[in-house]
Amino acid sequence: MKVVIPFWNKTFISIIIPSLVAHVIFPPILLNSGNSFMVLPDLSPLSALQLSQLQQLTAQLNTPQKIWVSGYIAGLNQSTELIQPTPASEQRLTILYATQTGNSKGVALQLAEQADHKGIRNHLVSMADYKVKSIKGESHLIIVTSTNGEGEPPDDAIDLHQFLATKKAPKLETLKFAVLGLGDSSYQFFCQTGKDFEQRLLALGAEVVTTRLDADIDYQQASTQWIQQALADIQKTLNAGISTTANVSKKTVTRNKYDKQHPFSATFLSSQKITGSQSNKDVRHIEISLQGSDLTYRAGDALGVYFKNDANLVAQLITKLGLDDETPVSIDEKMVSLSDALTTHYEITNTHPAFIEAYAKQSNNPALLQLAENKEALREFANKTQVIDIITNTPAEAITPQNFIALLRRISPRLYSIASSQSEVDDEVHLTVGIVNFENKQGTKRFGGASSFLGERLQEEQEVDVFIEENHNFRLPENPQIPIIMVGPGTGIAPFRAFIQEREVTQSSGKNWLIFGDQTFNEDFLYQNEWLAYLKSGLLTKLDLAFSRDQKEKIYVQDRLKENAQEVYQWLQDGAHFYVCGDANRMAKDVHTTLIEIISKQGNKSLEDAQQELNELRQAKRYQKDVY
Repeated sequence: MKVVIPFWNKTFISIIIPSLVAHVIFPPILLNSGNSFMVLPDLSPLSALQLSQLQQLTAQLNTPQKIWVSGYIAGLNQSTELIQPTPASEQRLTILYATQTGNSKGVALQLAEQADHKGIRNHLVSMADYKVKSIKGESHLIIVTSTNGEGEPPDDAIDLHQFLATKKAPKLETLKFAVLGLGDSSYQFFCQTGKDFEQRLLALGAEVVTTRLDADIDYQQASTQWIQQALADIQKTLNAGISTTANVSKKTVTRNKYDKQHPFSATFLSSQKITGSQSNKDVRHIEISLQGSDLTYRAGDALGVYFKNDANLVAQLITKLGLDDETPVSIDEKMVSLSDALTTHYEITNTHPAFIEAYAKQSNNPALLQLAENKEALREFANKTQVIDIITNTPAEAITPQNFIALLRRISPRLYSIASSQSEVDDEVHLTVGIVNFENKQGTKRFGGASSFLGERLQEEQEVDVFIEENHNFRLPENPQIPIIMVGPGTGIAPFRAFIQEREVTQSSGKNWLIFGDQTFNEDFLYQNEWLAYLKSGLLTKLDLAFSRDQKEKIYVQDRLKENAQEVYQWLQDGAHFYVCGDANRMAKDVHTTLIEIISKQGNKSLEDAQQELNELRQAKRYQKDVY
């Protein structure tokens, strides 16, 4: 078949022809068909997904746009160079971060700022934006990463995490590095991703310059000390005489005026229960005013909320300990009353294994000491038992106030997916909050610290400290014509309410498909009237519901995906973006497995190829998760 190459202008002759000559090993075969181009599938080195995306794009372009795209790609190819180790005179520190909730990004930014103060040339970048093969050219590296679920890397880190475990990973004998992991010691695979990175870099010949830090939820003090030590160790290994001008742009990280360290005192507006009176759940629609803050957010972002513990619970705890609520205790070299410390500074609802182990020694209680020896049983017990119940059942004699607070974690802000579009609600921010409540073994009601603070204890016009946590990995497509599929059971519906509001305000023409699930239709269909109105108006193209307890056989969101497998696959082939929000350990994993099965069956592919295609969707930002 004849290949037709049009010669329109000097740009084509000077840029595209040299590029074609330089890349004859895998030449793209362009066929002129009237006013469009086509890449022959059997001759293309692209995957099926990449080929489909290319054909969708070129079908929308006119002739001048095709010329520009061809020149742009050719220019990228011509500028590509082999990555070589950094010359000694150009050594710098690269700071890579991977985050799911924003904590790693904050620590990485602190690292970069401290490096600037020390005159260390540095480059701060998210792993999501990092080309994995670039690691061969690094001389000094610090990795800051969180860990998901059962020891899995956050989405940002997946590509680098996988690459370093393959045979394609380069030898890194000249690399000097350090790792800071953030996690929660309540989980079995505490800081596993950080451990993985250190192990894999060592296996490739890299040299550790600072002992790895595995930081728990209250990481601020430990991470600050570690940063100082790590930068001092890095600085010793940097070649003398290098430039100390730290003028590297940090465009990858932006900050609002208010942040986690400097929250905004917002005005609480309302809390409205949106589950029925017979529901097993208590879910609240929360509205907060940001007026006067100049805070901005985008659909997909989260709101960080600082909470105060219940005064009645604080009083009970102090009484059980046999202490005086006005006794002064030292916090960060400042003296406050014990009551104030337990109300605003320390966690007294959620407990954790380290607290139980330490308290077991304080109380010398045989049962707790025995429990502490079984790590799995200890974690399970900690997840189901609040501090007040441990104190009540196993009192510790002669414990001092200072010794007691030393056992506790600092209060950490809770992050909630924002359930509103700022384009729709202006200076407000809305949340969808499930109230944590249960009965202990004695039948006493227990409540979650943050959820009950927001849902029940805060009154209208009272203040609550908040900040915006950006989530660049959970965004609507920039092209408003692209279709979206949203899977959000329970309170996972929150960001999709923001998505649909945004698409309505911006008059986006892309199709919208929601798959929502919960226990019962009558009691648990969150924002039911809104979704039905969107469906009636046509803004919501398709709505599928999965209420697990409305029939004998339980039905979940992944079951609705299977029932609509052909249509799901077609939407993906048409360029749809797929979003999941909610439970990470079960729902999100089941949805992930179901997607692989759908792609395999509908696309007539092996499970391995289907997994690769889903991975390509993730890399293209077409498969995004906001899970917890």
